[in-house]
Formats: sequence, C-alpha cells, structure tokens
Amino acid sequence: MLKKVIQFLLNLLKEVEKNNPPVVEEVKKKEEIIKEVMILKKGSQGEEVKKLQTLLGLTADGDFGNMTDEAVRQFQKNNGLVVDGVVGPKTMFLITNMETPDFSILKEHLPEVVYNQIADTAENFNINTKLRMAHFLGQCAHESANFKFVSENLNYSAKALKSVFGKYFPGDLNEQYARNPEKIASRVYGGRMGNGDESTGDGWKYRGRGYIQLTGKNNYADFGNFINEDVVSNPDSVSEKYALSSAAFFFNKNKLWSICDKGSTEEIVKKLTKRVNGGDHGLEDRINKFNHFWNILK
Repeated sequence: MLKKVIQFLLNLLKEVEKNNPPVVEEVKKKEEIIKEVMILKKGSQGEEVKKLQTLLGLTADGDFGNMTDEAVRQFQKNNGLVVDGVVGPKTMFLITNMETPDFSILKEHLPEVVYNQIADTAENFNINTKLRMAHFLGQCAHESANFKFVSENLNYSAKALKSVFGKYFPGDLNEQYARNPEKIASRVYGGRMGNGDESTGDGWKYRGRGYIQLTGKNNYADFGNFINEDVVSNPDSVSEKYALSSAAFFFNKNKLWSICDKGSTEEIVKKLTKRVNGGDHGLEDRINKFNHFWNILK
C-alpha cells in the first residue's frame, strides 16, 4: 500500500510538470520532504522527528513519544485521515502544506500593540490554526485583564501578603513588606527559578512580565535563547517588546498547543486553564474570552 501511495505522488509530480511548469519547483520541494521522512511512528527518533514536531508546534526533542503520537492522531482526525498515529507520505504531505491562517480579521478586535505582534508570534511559535489562536488569546486576555497589564502587580497589603504568600511571611513579617513591591518580589521570588537570594534583588528584576507572566531568571534566559536576544540583561524588553511572544513561549515550552488542538469545548478550556493557572481561577471569564475570539476567527 505504501509503495502505491508513493508511486501515486511521483506520478502526480510528473503530471504537474507537464501541465503547470511554474509550480514544479515548489512541488518538488514538498516531494523531497515526503521522500525524506517516509514513515515515522511512536518510537521513532532523530532529525526527521524534530522536523515533524516543529511543524506540529511541539517541542522538537526528536523523540516520537506519547505527546507526538497524540498530536499526530489529532491532526489526522481533523483532516479526515486514518487515525493511526503513523506519519506516512499522505499525512506528512498534508502536515508540510499547512499554512498559517490569515489573522488580519483580529485587527478590529485587539489593541493595536497586541495586533502588531500577532504575525511574528504566530510564525515563530507555531500558532498555525485558528483554534490555537483563539485559545491562546483567550488565556492571554484573561491573565492580563484584556491586555492592560504587562508587568506583575506586587503592591500587596499586609493582609493580602498573608493570604497569597503566607509561607514567605511568618509572624508579623508581612507588616514590614506591605505596599513595597520591590521588597515583596525580592523575598517571594528570591533563591528560586535561577534567582539569587533576597539580597540580590533578582526576584524584583525577574518578576512576572508579559501577558502570561514570564517569571524567574531561568525562564528569562530560556526565552532569550529562543528569540536570540539577551533579555536577562534587559528584562524590561519582555514587557515592552515581547509581551505576546513571551506568552507564546510559555505555551510552547509547556506543550499546550496539543491541548488547544483537541477542540473548542468548555472542557478543553478548563484543561488548558489548569495548565496555565494551576487551577480553575477565572474559568468562566476564560471560557467567555475563548468563545469571543473563536467566534471571530472560525
């Protein structure tokens, strides 16, 4: 069966070459990808798997494991293919021909500063379906109060410190830190996530920034490595230039696109929210925001 499919594609290429020369080179490129990959399935490893994972918006570790298998099956289901998790020529041909949707319709529904980041963020972080974009924007909109906040608000009262960060403020220590965001961040985030201890002020320097708050020196370094820019030396650039990209990096790093791909139900939004928030805080609003963007895009 596999040989017949390959032969069919080769014959198709010849037919195109006869009747439509201008597109021959593009078709040949696709054919080379197909021939190079051939068959990939659970347990496969190597550079071909990395290429596949990148196209599917997964972390490209080169190991065709459970996450990749699930993403392949979901793609096959969405595209009317046999759902077997096996990437043969037909599945690979469709995957390599995926095109990023036109998101220009969002221009009327987003602040200009957000819309201007959409194209680059979609391209760099594999937001290659309308469903992914709707889920992503819904979560970002909730986390940032409709894209108003790009930096973490740590101006807590003494009572709020006990409620939110109680373990860091034993006794009446909270009274000494109340309404002092820099001191609060330095204590709460000091000595973890790659930050130095409280005295270094790293907790404040690498506080949450972006629409889904990038927090901690290690995460800043990882994001900087991904975009090839030193944001560790210039952490404010995360809120000034990369508020949306840093949020997409969070989705990418935590493999959240595979959840987005599962559908548009409230249950999917709930699963995504748990990964973003650690619980279901603001779930109703997140569902409403997802539906808002999904209704615009679909």
